[in-house]
Amino acid sequence: MINFELAAFAVDEEKSRGRLYRELYDDSKYRSVFGRDRDRIINSSAFRRLQYKTQVFVNHSGDHYRTRLTHSLEVAQIARWIAGALKVNKDLAEIVSLAHDLGHPPFGHAGEDALHEKMKEFGGPGFNQGFEFSHNAHTLKLITKIETRFIEFEGLNLSWEMLEGVVKHNGPLPDEKMCEYILEYNSKHDLDLKNFASLEAQISAIADDIAYNNHDIEDGLRAELFMIEDLFSLPLIGKIYQEILEKYPNIKQEMLVGEAKKRLTLAMVVDVIENTQKNLITEKIQSEKDVRQCKKSLVNFSAEMEIAHQAIKKFLMKNMYRHQLVNDMTDNAKKVIGTLFDFYMNSPQGLPGKYSQLVEISTKKDLAILISDYIAGMTDRYAINNYQLAINKF
Repeated sequence: MINFELAAFAVDEEKSRGRLYRELYDDSKYRSVFGRDRDRIINSSAFRRLQYKTQVFVNHSGDHYRTRLTHSLEVAQIARWIAGALKVNKDLAEIVSLAHDLGHPPFGHAGEDALHEKMKEFGGPGFNQGFEFSHNAHTLKLITKIETRFIEFEGLNLSWEMLEGVVKHNGPLPDEKMCEYILEYNSKHDLDLKNFASLEAQISAIADDIAYNNHDIEDGLRAELFMIEDLFSLPLIGKIYQEILEKYPNIKQEMLVGEAKKRLTLAMVVDVIENTQKNLITEKIQSEKDVRQCKKSLVNFSAEMEIAHQAIKKFLMKNMYRHQLVNDMTDNAKKVIGTLFDFYMNSPQGLPGKYSQLVEISTKKDLAILISDYIAGMTDRYAINNYQLAINKF
């Protein structure tokens, strides 16, 4: 039985740095700080749209492939598991995980790459420093500005710890990698960008790796992009599959894949927990402040597991992400995003509602940002439908 009393280096929400805006109604008697954050994320429009956004396969490809929503739920489940074992704040690890992909545009990384290419055309001094449309920066923009659900303030007014975790879960942000909106928002609510985030946020990042490695193998097998036998030469996972087949030679593939996923996930999670415990001792981490001031990430795989992890990533890159079927989807996705961007730049009056109201006061650069925000919020199917309308009008 795990004791869930928080360790000294965990984030204690009773010592939260608070929210940017003071709220008139206080529900702290019956709901925790991070409980309120979780409710606001789950009830946001951006979170609901994740169910129709690509993980690897475009949403209409099949009912059983992962979407951004199911991926985020799997990440959150793994993050709570690791956080509980390390005696840090499970709620914070969970909500960072639930929100970490909110800013992804339609069609996953293909959509992000397409928006990045378009936004580069409108770069210049002080604009999108470092190059990019970044889904991490856009996640921050969504939850602090674009989501408009409340009368008293723009955005969701989430806690400092939650926002810090979303922005820095993959590590500190040196100046050259900061997008303009992160810099703009950081001037209001200092997120300590040059230091590492909390252990809870670091846990969310590695839970993301564990989740997508495991579920992408399952989805790749389901799509017949590769065969089980192709996995045998990989460290750890190959041994897991062979051990199961030796004991159960007539097992159905669905059960085989499910059992292997369970064992691989367990092995990775246990490795992270035990290696992180060693890191905390080696680095003499005694407080939350020590975590942030440490010069390296504390939550990571052992050297042996990192080799297995990288081998799986390399295998998936070669056999799944660069498979011709996925490449075709990627090319089509980039075509859809690029066409939509050009259409709205040429015909900004086609933008809906609140976006069209801002067109007349927008510079070309501001219009590009406006269009990027609008496209990034689309689901796969909404983007495809609007693409069909756009090409009919071009």
